[in-house]
Amino acid sequence: MNTVFNIIVIVQVLSALTIIGLVLLQHGKGADMGAAFGSGASGSLFGATGSSNFLSKSTGLAAAIFFIATLALVYLGNHRSAVTGGVMENLPAASAPAAAIPETSAAPAAASAAASGSASAAASVPAPSTGSAQSNQIPK
Repeated sequence: MNTVFNIIVIVQVLSALTIIGLVLLQHGKGADMGAAFGSGASGSLFGATGSSNFLSKSTGLAAAIFFIATLALVYLGNHRSAVTGGVMENLPAASAPAAAIPETSAAPAAASAAASGSASAAASVPAPSTGSAQSNQIPK
């Protein structure tokens, strides 16, 4: 299904680039042969239908292909299979959080408290957490 989606995206981009190129190659209404006779005469020179040459027909075909590819992308985007799990379920199992806490952060504070001999300074240093592995996980 992913391959079909990629192919349709490629077709859509190619048709968009084709439309851009064909529109840039075409002449405007002011560049027609009737522009020499006045500003509004070029629209009525070829009749009510106007001149329909190869460039305008191929631009219409490229626009139809672009429109069909867009509808196909919308259809495929809305009918994708539902994912059964969340993003967090694909993560590897976490190790104990005590191993993730560096031991050097509490060591200088404990050493300064021991050097001062004050019991109140030692009490103010927080002890490293030794909680379970589920304390750091997001609840489901």
